Amino acid sequence: MFAFLEGLTLILLVFIAVPLKYLLDLPLLVEMIGPIHGALFILFVVTVVWIALEREWKFPRTAWIIFLSSFVPFGTFYIDRKYFRNLE
Repeated sequence: MFAFLEGLTLILLVFIAVPLKYLLDLPLLVEMIGPIHGALFILFVVTVVWIALEREWKFPRTAWIIFLSSFVPFGTFYIDRKYFRNLE
């Protein structure tokens, strides 16, 4: 769930809030979504570390792939499908 929400807030920031801030001088969305995205990013990282340790993943390789996905728009959606959907 954190992967999806983190990815969604990143997309909102990159494709909606930041352009509105710099093109139309409307910083309100960045001020609202930015802290939410930051908190979700931290929760995402903590969750990845927790799951990696619990599942005894090859920590460096798998965890780094997942961490790097959080910096790419739509990356966490791919990671959510590939790694997190099959955890149960």
